[in-house]
Amino acid sequence: MKLQCCRIAPWLLFFTLSIAALPLAAESRGVLSGGKVSEHPAWFKESFLDIAEDVAEAQAANRHVMLFMHLNGCPYCYKMVEENIKDAPYTDFIREHFDIIALNIKGDREVALDAETTLKEKELAATLKVVYTPTILFLDADNRVVARVNGYRSVPEFKHVLDYVAEQAYTDSTLQAYLDRRKSEGYRFRDHPQLTALNDLSASGDKPLAVLFEDAGCVDCDLLHDGYLKDPEVQEILKNFTFVRFDALSDQPMVDVAGNRTTPRDYVRSLGLTYRPGIVLFDQGNEIMRIQSRLYGYHFREALRYVGERHYRTYPDSFYDYLDVRTEELLAAGQDVDIAR
Repeated sequence: MKLQCCRIAPWLLFFTLSIAALPLAAESRGVLSGGKVSEHPAWFKESFLDIAEDVAEAQAANRHVMLFMHLNGCPYCYKMVEENIKDAPYTDFIREHFDIIALNIKGDREVALDAETTLKEKELAATLKVVYTPTILFLDADNRVVARVNGYRSVPEFKHVLDYVAEQAYTDSTLQAYLDRRKSEGYRFRDHPQLTALNDLSASGDKPLAVLFEDAGCVDCDLLHDGYLKDPEVQEILKNFTFVRFDALSDQPMVDVAGNRTTPRDYVRSLGLTYRPGIVLFDQGNEIMRIQSRLYGYHFREALRYVGERHYRTYPDSFYDYLDVRTEELLAAGQDVDIAR
């Protein structure tokens, strides 16, 4: 009932103002900002969107195909292109070893994935379960996905993924195991007042569960603690959760949300979580969503709110259905929203 009331109030305010003074209503609306568009390099492949043919051509040149699945205005896509592709210390390495094909996850171009599958870009994105932008898929000589990056990665982290594919390490190693072997210890685990010591996740109680995975080689963990985990708004949202942290490389006994005995190392492998710090959000024994890349503050907070306040029950199909409504509510209430902050 409270949620319903809060969602109606901004609409009533807007309605009242529009009757009394329409110009004032327009001025009181918040401003949405932060969308960024990057111009893709001219050396991205001009594909006829016959992916099997692209893969064959890449194989003949001893290269791999990289599908760069993006969205217009996506600040993470912009950051990935500008920092990790166009002006990276390894840009020449990318050009030598990869053919990059850009696909718009809302686009309508026809893409022939293989001889039996031809879909529009947006249909292909749904088939490949693309949730984050950018999503980068690496294809081997048999047109199979051998590595996947969901969301933005730092420059050094992305180079490890590129090496994994270029070396064809996927023939005898998972990406996660490969990344773990390349880690150098430098992070000291940090305390947080809201962290709970809990080894049995199946006994987490009635609250949603936020499970943070870190390790001694985590590059971004200090950023998380110095930034979002000190944010009063984030701390307020975290009150809705049982907040737990594990060393992702630990072999200490634990129990997962389903009641299975395991270890953090094996649990992370079963989850397929390659990014640290990774946060997996559960409720009532089910994974609802995960934070597995660097996010700007707005998306980070709202991802937590989506699960912590159980908005996923109202918007079960997609976090972005909730986010669209949430953004509109804030704008209608006169609050500015910067998606790249």
